[in-house]
Amino acid sequence: MIKTIIFDIGNVLVGFEWQAFFQKFGYSKEILQRIFKATVESAVWAEYDRGALSDEEIMDAFIANDPEIEKELRESLTNIQGMVVRYDYAIPWVKELKSKGYQVLVLSNFASRAYEDCQDALDFLPYVDGGILSFREKLIKPQPEIYQLIIDRYHLRAEECVFLDDTKVNLAAAEKFGMYTIHFIDQMQAKEELEKLGVI
Repeated sequence: MIKTIIFDIGNVLVGFEWQAFFQKFGYSKEILQRIFKATVESAVWAEYDRGALSDEEIMDAFIANDPEIEKELRESLTNIQGMVVRYDYAIPWVKELKSKGYQVLVLSNFASRAYEDCQDALDFLPYVDGGILSFREKLIKPQPEIYQLIIDRYHLRAEECVFLDDTKVNLAAAEKFGMYTIHFIDQMQAKEELEKLGVI
């Protein structure tokens, strides 16, 4: 019997408008591609998510990946307001699940800067029952410790949890703990899969 619904945040309860965000600075397509390569596609991005490095250290690491675009990297990443966008369904969905008696938690590799700068897109958080954010714990999915942490902190039974994430490797790690999992494509598909599990 499912008692707890655990949501990833990124691309499940909020979206990331990378292209639209960077384009607001008037960058060329070439610069946009270089920004992506130096940041999102770099090995250090996981450290950004995990909160293992300070903002200054992260910026230095991104710049080291492409020193020629230091100005653009500093300009675009100093304030990322507008990169994270709300999904209108987030609050109603959380409220719906809670009204039916489910505990609702989040388990997310959400970067500290995004969390600080994009609170308007995270307006569903007051409605959830808690959760684990990677940058606060210095852990990151799919590290097993982060799944164990949410189980221990909220006194969960894994077999009574369903975890929704858009990344298969994170879901595979949750399955090893005995959780039900849903690979999130969109809300309608996820709700259909929740119904199949008896979550209505």
